[in-house]
This record gives sequence, structure tokens and C-alpha cells, in this order.
Amino acid sequence: MSEQAGPDRSLLSAVQVTKRFGGLVAVDGVSFEVERGKIFALIGPNGAGKTTMFNCVTGLSPPTAGSILFEGRKITGARPHEVAAMGIARTFQNVRLFEYMSALDNVRVGQHVRMKAKLWGSMLKLPSERREEQRVTERARELLEFVGIGRHASSYARNLAYGQQRRLEIARALATDPRLLLLDEPAAGFTPNEKMNLMQLVGRIIDQGVTVFLIEHDMKVVMGISHRIAVLDHGEKIAEGSPEEVRRNPRVIEAYLGKSA
Repeated sequence: MSEQAGPDRSLLSAVQVTKRFGGLVAVDGVSFEVERGKIFALIGPNGAGKTTMFNCVTGLSPPTAGSILFEGRKITGARPHEVAAMGIARTFQNVRLFEYMSALDNVRVGQHVRMKAKLWGSMLKLPSERREEQRVTERARELLEFVGIGRHASSYARNLAYGQQRRLEIARALATDPRLLLLDEPAAGFTPNEKMNLMQLVGRIIDQGVTVFLIEHDMKVVMGISHRIAVLDHGEKIAEGSPEEVRRNPRVIEAYLGKSA
């Protein structure tokens, strides 16, 4: 088996995380480590608890039991804006953009967590506030170019094609200047060519020093870009390892991948 990430290499750790909704156990004692600078994937059938795990990490739905650590610091129960300020960003299964704002403004909003201007500075348009606004705008344009939709900066988010909206959501998440980026089914609804472009984009994100933790159903995408994979089934982790180890695991084949995998 491949070695686990050591304490100095681990960016995110989940320790016996459990999430209950009344009598339903959505996540049951799940543990894993996301290594700094790597791509870690979480897979499993629909209803396996993957998105619930993301929600536990990002503070949208705190764990019922267990611990989550980021850079060695316990963040269990932190609120979403606190998690974002710590350096964790995410996208969602269903695109969540400000539809009647331009692509540029959607990304500018993403930088709010890093902005320092105060209310009075904004109202009076002080030089420091104007400089920050300029910096924020320039950074937003850079991120739109980075994800490949720079020419659509002035377009309303609602008028972009679906694949472009996905890229815009990634740009907005990157605008928070994260050290860890969570991508929830980023390839959903993509054509084969768009999936290939997405894999290349994720590779460029890693090259920028951002660690990626993703949920994805497309096994070609998962196996093609992930360094390590954990598998959930009915809320429990049934396997973890390299793509090749997971591909050959009998429990994974039975629960998820199927005999032809």
C-alpha cells in the first residue's frame, strides 16, 4: 500500500468524522488525510456521503462527532466565512453564481474575504480604497484568463455556457486565495473535450501551489488526475489508496466501479 501523508505533509485531516441527521447516519466514522500539493479524490455511489463530508469540512454542516484539522489546527465547527478566511475554498454540485452580475464582478466578490477596506474608506473613496479596488479588479481579470474565460469578463454569469459557468465558479473560489480547493463534481455535464480541459486546469491549479480535494463520478477524470483516492459507501470509508489500488479493490468493484472497471 502507498504510504499515508506524514504530519508535516498533511494539509487536511479528518479523524473519525460522523454526521447524523436525526436517525440517518450520512457519514460514519470517516478518517483520511489530504497531502499538501496533491490531488485527493473522494468517490462513491450517490448518497454515499461525499458532499456531506465536504459540508463538514467547510462549516456548512458541522460534524456530529470527530475532528477536522487544517494545517494542524482544529477547525471542527468553524463557520463557513471563518473556514474561507483560513484558506479553504469550494465549488458546489449545482453552480451557484450571482446570475445578474458580470463574470468579473463574481470573481471580485470572491476576494472580499481578503480585502481590508473599511466602510468609511469605501464611502469616501480614499486613495487606499481605490488602490485596493484596482488590485482586486486586476486579480479578477487574471483569474478569468487563468480559467480560460477572460473574454467573457463583462458578460452576465447567467448568459455564459454551462462549462463557462463551471470555470467561473472555480475562478471565484480561487479569488479567496485558498491553500485548499474543494471541487464538488466539477466535470458534471461536461463533454469529453471539456473534461480534458478541466483536467489540464486542475493540473495548473496544483502548479500554483493549491492543493485539490475533489468529488467526481467520472472515473476517467478521477483516475487520470488523482494522486490518492478514498471511497465511501453508505457513509463508511471502504477503501483508500492510489488509483491503481482502488481500481483493483474488490469492495470498490462490488460497491461502485462494477465488474468492467
